[in-house]
Amino acid sequence: MKLIKPFNALRPRPELASHVAAPPYDVLNREEAFAMAAGNPLSFLRINKPEIDVDPSIDAFDPRVYQRGADNLQRFIAEGILQRDERSTFYVYKQVMGSHEQIGLVAAASVAAYEQGLIKKHEFTRPDKEDDRVNHIHTLGAQVGPVFLTYRAQPQIDALIAGIVTQTPEYDFVSDDGNRHVLWVVRDDATVAQLQAQFDAVDCLYVADGHHRSAAAQRVKELRRQAAAAPTGEESWNYFSAVIFPHNQMQILDYNRVVKDLNGLDEDEFLARLQLCFKARFSREGAVKPRKEHEFSMYLGGQWYVLEAIEGLWNDADPVARLDVSILQNNLLAPLLGIADPRRDKRIDFVGGIRGLQALQQRVDSGECRVAFALHPTSIVSLMAIADAGEVMPPKSTWFEPKLKSGLFVHVLD
Repeated sequence: MKLIKPFNALRPRPELASHVAAPPYDVLNREEAFAMAAGNPLSFLRINKPEIDVDPSIDAFDPRVYQRGADNLQRFIAEGILQRDERSTFYVYKQVMGSHEQIGLVAAASVAAYEQGLIKKHEFTRPDKEDDRVNHIHTLGAQVGPVFLTYRAQPQIDALIAGIVTQTPEYDFVSDDGNRHVLWVVRDDATVAQLQAQFDAVDCLYVADGHHRSAAAQRVKELRRQAAAAPTGEESWNYFSAVIFPHNQMQILDYNRVVKDLNGLDEDEFLARLQLCFKARFSREGAVKPRKEHEFSMYLGGQWYVLEAIEGLWNDADPVARLDVSILQNNLLAPLLGIADPRRDKRIDFVGGIRGLQALQQRVDSGECRVAFALHPTSIVSLMAIADAGEVMPPKSTWFEPKLKSGLFVHVLD
């Protein structure tokens, strides 16, 4: 089964790309998106966060919001802001964040491959978030936010991509966050065929980020299939847009935790009890990120601590149990702080590593939270091992950076 295929993207004119490109829909709240798009009528947030263009009293999941997104998409097309490529092809997308660089292939990924487990997932999804993406995709008739996929790096694919990026790019700009975004259109038919052949030989792909988008694509496929008179399996709604990076270029940051109270314990009691499972010491350096697996940083009572998990707390043969997020959850958050279900417990919150340790300290110093934990980043190898085992990672285990921009390549559902 083919995992991917070329597609003809709906894209901004080159001179408008930097004005159109926007963050993914799920990294900004309504107020942040409204502020970011202010004064920029070309912002793709008007399509992937259309609630910013309706009265604030209207719920973000109201059908009128999705319709506004569809109207805005059609306006962008009518005004020539977005234009459809005439032929199907692949695209190459490079992101540069500081010293980190990653280069991926933009393609249409097969929903059938996803259904058969050849595009592997590692997270549960929430029905309400799936519903939101289904309504958005179905109303717009387009997938406007690509899924972030990875695969075990292949030298032959690396060589093909390396040849493409020596050519003149279609887009090359730096976004407001300081990250650079470069896009190439693969115009050579022979190169398209070579890329297709190389990816046909890849065993599987892995969802890195975008589980709700890929799950929604599956549901949209079924909706459209049921409505079609004579479906062939090759309609565009049988695929979803994706950017596919080799695993050795992926950058995963820490995904940290803050907790609002100590579950009835005072600080001394809490410190005494946690030392049954963790070796704890003051951090002489103040705020310091964990330097290795099974090491944690903790901020409590104006003081940073380094915690080291005691050997024997986890089973090394279990790819989920040995994750730092699991070790912290199973040996501290649940038994000491009473957080049995971090997905639903309102006493815990999660802070992406991109915000730094200072963000954790501020949440505690403000009085909003009592304790914060910084974790060592989960490795991409661990993610793939869990997906291969058919297991699911704990919530908020990975934070990928840089984020894919939305609006640079839209997959239209014809």
